Amino acid sequence: MGEESEYQTPLLELDSHSRIRDLSSVTIEEFLEHGPVAVRWWPRLVAWESRLLWILSGSSIIVSVATFMLSFVTQMFSGHLGALELAGASIANVGIQGLAYGIMLGMASAVQTVCGQAYGAKKYSSMGIICQRAIILHLGAAFLLTFLYWFSGPVLIAIGQTESIAEQGEIFARGLIPQLYAFALSCPMQRFLQAQNIVNPLAYMSVAVFLVHILLSWIVVYVLEYGLLGVALTLSFSWWLFVILNGLYIVLSPSCKETWTGLSVSAFTGIWPYFKLTVSSAVMLCLEIWYSQGLVLVSGLLPDPTVSLDSISICMNYLNWDMQFMLGLSASTSVRVGNELGAGHPKVAKLSVMVVNGTSIVISIIFSAIVLIFRVGLSKLFTTDKEVIEAVSDLTPLLAISVFLNGIQPILSGVAIGSGWQATVAYVNLATYYVIGLPIGCVLGFKTSLGVAGIWWGMIAGVLLQTITLIILTARTNWDTEVQNAAERLKKSANEDFSGLVEAI
Repeated sequence: MGEESEYQTPLLELDSHSRIRDLSSVTIEEFLEHGPVAVRWWPRLVAWESRLLWILSGSSIIVSVATFMLSFVTQMFSGHLGALELAGASIANVGIQGLAYGIMLGMASAVQTVCGQAYGAKKYSSMGIICQRAIILHLGAAFLLTFLYWFSGPVLIAIGQTESIAEQGEIFARGLIPQLYAFALSCPMQRFLQAQNIVNPLAYMSVAVFLVHILLSWIVVYVLEYGLLGVALTLSFSWWLFVILNGLYIVLSPSCKETWTGLSVSAFTGIWPYFKLTVSSAVMLCLEIWYSQGLVLVSGLLPDPTVSLDSISICMNYLNWDMQFMLGLSASTSVRVGNELGAGHPKVAKLSVMVVNGTSIVISIIFSAIVLIFRVGLSKLFTTDKEVIEAVSDLTPLLAISVFLNGIQPILSGVAIGSGWQATVAYVNLATYYVIGLPIGCVLGFKTSLGVAGIWWGMIAGVLLQTITLIILTARTNWDTEVQNAAERLKKSANEDFSGLVEAI
């Protein structure tokens, strides 16, 4: 009893949240290391972690939503050009840009892992090298994807699109080639800044670019009348504007003076260990992103494709909105976990995982309830067709289930990214999504009377199995071992000696 009192002294005198926020991770780690924590301390510990989490999450969510809205607004203006232009932009967005989006975001998660852990370990100078190394690999991927964008017409025809839609899709995709290279620069730079808990400037920049993008899109469509190619090039320009602002902040801001020390040839050395993590990261997220997109494409093969595509597309729009919110929360989770593992704080990392999962479950319950309450109104925002409204209403309970699962699954993926488990999760995604979920969806959709609902049930089955697997992996994690793994990973990726950290654990 005396020993417990001795080690819990740092928190004994705290009577307000204003004092809690002044505590460091070191103090919290020392407190958690000694004996079981009394129930009375948990509200204070949760409040401490929640504050750090939401400082990161609030701005991360804004960045995620604002950048998502760039493509959303572009599609809206494409629709004002005509139905054929909208169809071409939409299918290029799902079939072509979605592919590149998954690859780039997946590769960037490696930056979250290594930079987040390097920042926690106070190995600041290595972070700029890691960011440059990531940019090199992203630009290489962008070069290879350029051929897909340029020859997207034949690709779209090969997946079943008509020649007229494929032609418009190719025009749109070619206009997005500059955006592809901007995205290749932006993804690593964003993760580089987020790993240092620099999120508010990113939020300001993303909102400013979004507002400029709306104005420019209106001018291009209604004043200059440049058509679909003009709309696509406007999106590319807006992304380059975002990249320039990110770059100027990194180079000029005092906040990055320790982490960005200029261009270095070291970025070209020791690239293989980082490349392996990048590949597994890309595979992990690509399998997640392409899963839902693949199900949308499969629904177009049902007997009544128009109603099926319209209904599942409307529901997917709402699911994507929810996903952007959760991706912002997931990004902050990976930063928190990565920082604490890099700093050698396994107990605080575990606390962070517990708090963020509890928070995400509460948020998901609220979002699911909103979906169920406004089930008819949600579809009326998109269409007045009674058949489509009825189809969306029938899918709403499945949408609510997906919203709930999406409140847990991305967070666990964020934990995996922060811990560097990308390779393991890639195998999990492959098995649960494509070996189990997709076949179930196809059987229920095409061999029963469920139709599009059957396809959605398949998606839910895959996500549910993946979520359960990630919960088991997280629950069985030895966080002390993860700290050692983080130090070894940093040593390989940054070419620095992190043995001191390993010996300290």
